[in-house]
Amino acid sequence: MMATSFLPWDLAPINPKRVSLCSPGSPGTHSVDKAGLEIRNMPGSASRVLGLKVPKSKSLEAACLALEAGYRHIDTAYAYHIEEEIGQAIQSKIKAGVVKREDLFITTKLWCTCFRPELVKPALEKSLKNLQLDYVDLYIMHYPVPMKPGDNDFPVDEQGKSLLDIVDFCDTWEVLEKCKDAGLVKSIGVSNFNHRQLERLLNKPGLKYKPVCNQVECHLYLNQSKLLDYCKSKDIVLVAYGALGTQRYKEWVDQNSPVLLNDPVLCDVAKKNSEALPWLHSDTCFSVGLRPWPRVSKRMR
Repeated sequence: MMATSFLPWDLAPINPKRVSLCSPGSPGTHSVDKAGLEIRNMPGSASRVLGLKVPKSKSLEAACLALEAGYRHIDTAYAYHIEEEIGQAIQSKIKAGVVKREDLFITTKLWCTCFRPELVKPALEKSLKNLQLDYVDLYIMHYPVPMKPGDNDFPVDEQGKSLLDIVDFCDTWEVLEKCKDAGLVKSIGVSNFNHRQLERLLNKPGLKYKPVCNQVECHLYLNQSKLLDYCKSKDIVLVAYGALGTQRYKEWVDQNSPVLLNDPVLCDVAKKNSEALPWLHSDTCFSVGLRPWPRVSKRMR
C-alpha cells in the first residue's frame, strides 16, 4: 500500500496475545489515568508495537484488515479526515463478532481550530458521531497552536501565513476535563508539547487531570532525551511517532538529510544480530522508556 502525504492513522498492537494495552482497572496493569498508556508484556511475550500507514482511499479496508489481524488500538484524528471510515470498520467488526468495544482502545484528537472553549465539546461530539462511539478511550490536543476557527483546517491570510487564534490552551484543557467527567472520554492527553508548555499546563491553578501522555516525533536522530526525562518525572508517557525516522515531507524536511533506516551503523548492528532494523529501533525505544508508534505502508509487513 502506498503512503499518503499526510499523517493518517496508527494502529497497535498487532497481536493482543503478545502485547496488552492497559486500560483503567486492567489486571496486572496500571490505570491509564495513573500511569498513562503503559504497555505491559503478557507472560512469555515480546512487547513490540507496529503501525500501519495507508492512503485515505484505503482506510476502511485497512482498518478492517487490521482488526481482523489482531490490532486493538486505533489512533486517529479529526484532521486526518478518516474518522468515518474508522467508525464503519469498528462497527462492522463488532457486529461480526470479531471484537468487542471494551477490547478496543480508540484515540482521536482535537484539532487546532477548535481550541476555543465553546468549540471543544462540539468537536468531540462530531468525532464521536463519525466514529459511531459513545466515548473514546483517549482524547488528545493535537498541537499547542490555536488557529482561527472556520471550515479550513489550515487557515492562512493573503500572504499564506497561518491565521492563529488568541486562546489559552489551559482554558481548552478545562473543557477536556469536563468532557472526561461527563464520560465522553476515558483519558486526556497532549501532542507536540514541549517542556515549557507541559509545565505551564501542569502548573495551571485548579488542574484536575494531568495529561496521561505526550505524543511527539522521536527517533534516534531526534531522541528527545530531555523531554523524555521530564515526562518520566511527571509520570507522563512519551509516545514516539515517526519512530522509524522523520516524515520526509518536502515542505518541512531537506530531502538530502540522512534517512534513519539507511544509517550504516544501525544496519550493521541489525545484520550482526540477525534482527530486522525496524524491530531493532523499536526495541531501542522501549529500552529507554518510550512507546514507539512506527508506521509501515506495506501490507506484507
